[in-house]
Amino acid sequence: MQTKPVSIDMTESREPTDSRKPGDLGGPEDPRDPRGLRADAPLLDAWLGFSAQAHDGRLTAMSVPGHKQRQDLTGAVVAGDVPLYGGLDSIKHADVPRADAEARAAALWGADWCRFSVAGSTHGNQALALAVGSPGREIIVTRILHKSLLLGLVLAGLHPVWVRPEMDAKTGLPAGVAVDTVRAALREHPDACAVFLGDPSYVGTTGDLAGHAVAAHEAGVPLLVDSAWAAHFGFHPDLPPHAIAAGADAMVTSAHKALPAYTQAAIVLARTDRLGPASLDRARLDRAFDATHTTSPAGSIMASTDAARALLASDGHHLCARLLSCVAAARLRLSRVPGIRVLDGPGVEPTKLVVLLAGAGASGYAIEADLIAAGMPVESADRDTVIPIVTIADDERQVSAFTEVLIASIERHRGIPRTPATAASWTVVPQTVLSPRDAFFSRNETVAAGAAVGRVSAELIAPYPPGVPVLAPGELITAQALESLREVKADGGRIAYAADPSLATLQVITK
Repeated sequence: MQTKPVSIDMTESREPTDSRKPGDLGGPEDPRDPRGLRADAPLLDAWLGFSAQAHDGRLTAMSVPGHKQRQDLTGAVVAGDVPLYGGLDSIKHADVPRADAEARAAALWGADWCRFSVAGSTHGNQALALAVGSPGREIIVTRILHKSLLLGLVLAGLHPVWVRPEMDAKTGLPAGVAVDTVRAALREHPDACAVFLGDPSYVGTTGDLAGHAVAAHEAGVPLLVDSAWAAHFGFHPDLPPHAIAAGADAMVTSAHKALPAYTQAAIVLARTDRLGPASLDRARLDRAFDATHTTSPAGSIMASTDAARALLASDGHHLCARLLSCVAAARLRLSRVPGIRVLDGPGVEPTKLVVLLAGAGASGYAIEADLIAAGMPVESADRDTVIPIVTIADDERQVSAFTEVLIASIERHRGIPRTPATAASWTVVPQTVLSPRDAFFSRNETVAAGAAVGRVSAELIAPYPPGVPVLAPGELITAQALESLREVKADGGRIAYAADPSLATLQVITK
């Protein structure tokens, strides 16, 4: 079922925080609030009021941040930076507009608990890991997880039971995790405390979240979903429902990925009203969130999250319709290029643009270099794919222009068609020797890469793209895993998080 934007009663909202008349600030004619979102966004309202005082010279702040809104010291890099506490409101009162904004987001997504994070979906994933189970408990986790979730398992002391996605042999890319795979894992591990999936995947493939929710609840555990790329889901009938609408108990989404919010802006949402053992505890959710969040959150980031939420509530259907149209047009244009495929069809979210290059024999790394030179950097590129991110901030002209530059680059680098490679990130079958937490706190040593085969990894190593671990703390280092990482490096990819990105040496658990 699709979630519809809800109408919020504003009769209890606070008055604007500066002395200007309503028409002077925050109306549709104001360049700082071009869509007039202020009336439905308490944190944005507060940010606009603070900014007006600073701009007019009516502010002499005797509090942090240390730049005191001056741009003559380090430049415009600090422009717009306002803290939540002592900026958007007094230290004693700022939690009131924050809670108001979060309640509006909870209502919009059909949740009853919400928090705004200034540390991205990384923080949200770690908070949810801390909110379920206890040290030593097992948790069902998708193997194509983000690094942040693995570190969440370290913090919480949870033991992962990995479930792997289905694979598409034609593209070498992952599909969703099958419901039967999760059901089997729950049967084999009846003491598991939760199911934690990433949906949609990095390449935009989706699974049956409604089916997963039923499976998890039948087993008496909550379903948690990392939906970092899906903040726009549920706001148009041609988009999948978001995780909460599909029956999940909690979801994390990045307001800065699919929505027009500041970098690091994320939203954590939950339903705590379910009866039985699958129910999440509101107090524990708050403790877990606060334990891993900064005590000095950037009010600018939070205000941008509030503004993006208000934008979805007012214009989400229209903006998502434009986004769907832009991506559909780009897919059609690219599908007419010989040798090029675009990931599409059932199980692929319709606003993701994944361009498959193997049939044209072109290298994604070379194409990425062309796009950067043209001022059009993309989210991801490897040998066989290019993934631009198209959002509700893009329009037909921008997407069309990008598509033509991309096609010109493909033609420039066209070569002999090849079979697409399957990245190790999608196919790794880990051999877990120690739990992530035990491995994290174990003594380690540095050894030559060749001598590391057969040892237990002390570090997390993930090729970028896609940033999914091939080796994680506590897992056996195999010759296959090491070779796959070397192949990524040889192709021009980035080896992330390794102590030695050259892969000449590896960190292993001391025997």
